[in-house]
Amino acid sequence: MKVIPLFNNQQQLIKKLLQNDRSAQKELFTLFAPKMMGVCRQYIKDLQFAEEVMLNGFLKAMTHLKSFENKGSFEGWIRRIMINECISFLRQQKPQLLIDDNRYFEDKTEHQEQEAFEISDLQQLVDNLPNDFKLVFNLFAIEGLSHKDISNTLKISEQASRLRLFKARTQLKEEYSRLKNATNGK
Repeated sequence: MKVIPLFNNQQQLIKKLLQNDRSAQKELFTLFAPKMMGVCRQYIKDLQFAEEVMLNGFLKAMTHLKSFENKGSFEGWIRRIMINECISFLRQQKPQLLIDDNRYFEDKTEHQEQEAFEISDLQQLVDNLPNDFKLVFNLFAIEGLSHKDISNTLKISEQASRLRLFKARTQLKEEYSRLKNATNGK
């Protein structure tokens, strides 16, 4: 089913949203909910919790709409709100154990295997990571944030960010190897 926008452009939609126009609110949700649910699911394994966080994110976007300055994409602005909501949710679920280490960790086994791998399998492997590792992995690999940006967002050191990414990659590689060996009958 194709969604036909009621508003011709982003500016018109934002203007109507600022006026609390219900049809604009519905269109905002219709246009962005599927993508934002995907964003929330990258961080939160449980579908119901991810849905709840997404709805809270839309509520926060609506209440802070005046702070959108049209300097970037509207979708990017909403995405950032969703990521921050996911981080807040995960912080509330379990107190974070801050791991800080001054050593530089580098993954020296960067060769990639050229075998087909289902995205759903990869998502399952990422979902199984501990929350601390999953957060850093998603922010780095999916969102493209630097370790400096991650450290500011999560209030950890850059070294802790590097360590968590290193451990996430290591765990993903180990799980991938197990999965590959299981499917190859080894």
